[in-house]
Amino acid sequence: NMADDILEIMMVEEVARFLRIPQSSIYRLAQQGKIPCSKIGRHWRFRRSTIEKWFDETSSFHLSTQNQESGDSFNVL
Repeated sequence: NMADDILEIMMVEEVARFLRIPQSSIYRLAQQGKIPCSKIGRHWRFRRSTIEKWFDETSSFHLSTQNQESGDSFNVL
């Protein structure tokens, strides 16, 4: 479905809103290659499903890293 394809591709503003972080952070992550995206001309584009997967992977990585470094044990509810 063409409408689904359009919604699947996100702009910086949409990713920032989706992740609830400033647009400047999205630009910085994109320029540093730390967030999966494509640059088309001067425009960054993001695939929603890829951002969701990346978020899930980085979130669980940070939780397990934080837990190992501090030695604290905690439960995520």
